[in-house]
Amino acid sequence: MPAPRRTPSPRTILFVVAFGVFVAADDLTVVSTMLRQIIFDLEIPLPDGLDQAAWIVNAYLIAYVVVMPFIGRLSDIWGRRNVYVASLLLFLAGSIWVPLAPDLNSFIIGRVLTALGGGAMVPVAMAVIGDVYPREKRASALGALGAIDTAGWVWGPLYGALLIRFLSWQWQFYLNIPLSLLGIAAAWWALRDLPEPKTRERIDWVGTAVLTISLISLNIALLNSGDVQAAGGFAQLQSNEPTFNTSLLYAIAAITFALFLAIETYLGKQANRLKANAVTRSPRHLVTSSPPPPLIDLTLFRRRNFSPAILINFFIGAILIMAMVNVPLLVNVLEFDVETAALTSGYLLSGMTGAMAIMAWVGGQLTERWSYRPVTLIGLAFCAVGMGLMGWLWLVDTPYLNMASHLVVLGVGFGLVIAPIGTAVINAAPEDQRGVASSLVIVLRLMGMSVGLSGLTAWGLYRFEILRKLIDLPELPLSDPTYQQALANGLTNVTVEVLTETFLVSAGVAVLALLIAFWLKPDLLQSAQQ
Repeated sequence: MPAPRRTPSPRTILFVVAFGVFVAADDLTVVSTMLRQIIFDLEIPLPDGLDQAAWIVNAYLIAYVVVMPFIGRLSDIWGRRNVYVASLLLFLAGSIWVPLAPDLNSFIIGRVLTALGGGAMVPVAMAVIGDVYPREKRASALGALGAIDTAGWVWGPLYGALLIRFLSWQWQFYLNIPLSLLGIAAAWWALRDLPEPKTRERIDWVGTAVLTISLISLNIALLNSGDVQAAGGFAQLQSNEPTFNTSLLYAIAAITFALFLAIETYLGKQANRLKANAVTRSPRHLVTSSPPPPLIDLTLFRRRNFSPAILINFFIGAILIMAMVNVPLLVNVLEFDVETAALTSGYLLSGMTGAMAIMAWVGGQLTERWSYRPVTLIGLAFCAVGMGLMGWLWLVDTPYLNMASHLVVLGVGFGLVIAPIGTAVINAAPEDQRGVASSLVIVLRLMGMSVGLSGLTAWGLYRFEILRKLIDLPELPLSDPTYQQALANGLTNVTVEVLTETFLVSAGVAVLALLIAFWLKPDLLQSAQQ
């Protein structure tokens, strides 16, 4: 008699899905240190080709965001194992394509494929954790997943720098091939006993198409509005007044989003009517004549903790991008040598992201003991304090060690918030909607980053134009070295002042998110036990 088949433990499943998430997270950030060499190898002329080169990054980010709602819902309908493995296959196809790309357009196609696969893995992995861990153990598992995801962000730029130093950028994608194959084999084995969807519902293709158009339009418009040149400061920002095309994109995004809400509301009402009449109608009639269920069930936003949690995540994204963009900008203003500025920025940000990775795991442990609200409040308080210290104390002559300590405080706050917010959303969603709920966690954070970047640019340009007129310059010829030095010092001081003002604004956003966190409540089961 054959021995009974051994079922993989939840911890094994967590390790397997976290492996794919780590590889995808590395791929998200690794290009940052490879971009210069990629531009050279693809023979993109600079500065005329700078707009084209930007799509190496932009196309990945847009595809990464757009795929999540659809893939999250698809995993609810088609099964987590199938969708997770299909995501790894897409990632594998992109990794094979990219190093063989002969030109920029072909390269971008490959990067979109890796983005579609990589972007799909994170929400599906979160939903898998919701499936295999009981409610009281999900927070620690999601905290571990968040820590591994953040570790991938940290590792990516360093890994890219090492590859450029000793091999070439193509090796990032060559090495993705065996890693993807290993991930596919492990996922096919480890996820084989996950529960299958109870019904094979149809997909809301109309809603998917309309939401995709809205997200693409909005992200391109926000990227156009938030075009920050990280090689310099606000003194080197180009004028970014909204053009007709950008305004048109915002209009398209608004109209299609309103249409999406109308479609989802209609489909939601039809689904409820169908459930009410299920007793008197045959199953075959229900399948053939009824419309598909909505891509995103809007009643999710009325469920306990769902809306405050994803709104907090939106604000977290906006705060995070302020640090990720402004710290390198400020260092580039203070350092004349580009390589020194890049290394210094990397060291400073690694303090923040390293603290995020560690505290994401700690936040999961604390959430299991204290529930969502206390841990989220503590994390957001750290975010507010960290940004406040950066806003008040960062000056032209502030030591880098002091800056690093403030960024660690900020990273502690970011890390603590990851687990309680993700757990609150997944626990709020019904079993058959965990995939789409998990995707909304990531989408709202990324949209917060896009909106934050756009707002940062608009505020920075506005304030820089005002403060630049107040620079006190000596009455000397423009070509005089003394005049030139005074102008350079004045521009440096103004740029630092503008950047630190955005840190103070971010501290205010953290306080706003902290107030929203008071709406988080313990699960009903926890409330009954208390």
